[in-house]
Amino acid sequence: MKLLRVGTAGAERPALLDAEGILRDLSGLVADIDGALLADDAALGRIRSAAAAGELPELDADGPRVGPPLARIGKVVCIGLNYHDHARETGAEPPTEPVIFFKAADTVVGPNDTVLVPRGSVKTDWEVELAVVIGRTARYLESAEEALAHVAGYAVAHDVSEREFQIERGGTWDKGKNCETFNPLGPWLVTADEVPDPQALSLRLWVNGELKQDGTTAEQIFPVAEVVRYVSQFMTLYPGDVINTGTPAGVALGRPEPKPFLRAGDVVELEIDGLGRQRQELADA
Repeated sequence: MKLLRVGTAGAERPALLDAEGILRDLSGLVADIDGALLADDAALGRIRSAAAAGELPELDADGPRVGPPLARIGKVVCIGLNYHDHARETGAEPPTEPVIFFKAADTVVGPNDTVLVPRGSVKTDWEVELAVVIGRTARYLESAEEALAHVAGYAVAHDVSEREFQIERGGTWDKGKNCETFNPLGPWLVTADEVPDPQALSLRLWVNGELKQDGTTAEQIFPVAEVVRYVSQFMTLYPGDVINTGTPAGVALGRPEPKPFLRAGDVVELEIDGLGRQRQELADA
């Protein structure tokens, strides 16, 4: 299933994109798309049954704003330097264990919402990423199979980063990762049954129409199953938590000088096969 939320910010309603590409209203069945729903097999079953029976009302696909596909996110766990090609382009040694940092849940915005360039920023960068959404409480998982069984679905994430704040301003990476609007998510949460192999997905990103990133999750140093298993050794993952799994080569940071960092007025578009497409215009904060 392709689950999403539509409507003005803070007042989104749950919806489903059916197999024919028609937007369907879920508000008569469920209150929202959140961790509680993802952990409720019976509720998900009712959605599947209603969709198959043609019982869901149609929504105007061109009318409502598309918001983040997940409400009430608990935490956004991020994996740094998780693609072989991205490590090479930045001159970094591939990590021997996953590099973990966090984004605050309030950085998450809709897939087509405006992204704000922070005040004083000169190195705002782009990063297309595969987001993993947790569907069952995960702690101390022991195997790849067990890890994937705890995944509810997948989505497109844009891990916007301010590289000066991240690298040159002292401390950890958090200052360059948690600026407002720095995590567009969606358009859809695609349930795991529709993504048989998360290591066989192509990711692409364009800036002002120019292709900048063109990668594949096959390049991940730590595949999705290992990321989920590994993270569960250090923290409990709850339904509705999100893991951003890293970005392939092609970011501004890895380019020759002068590096083409983002500015107000730029347009970024990104997509992952089967998971949908995003488009953001940048503006000054």
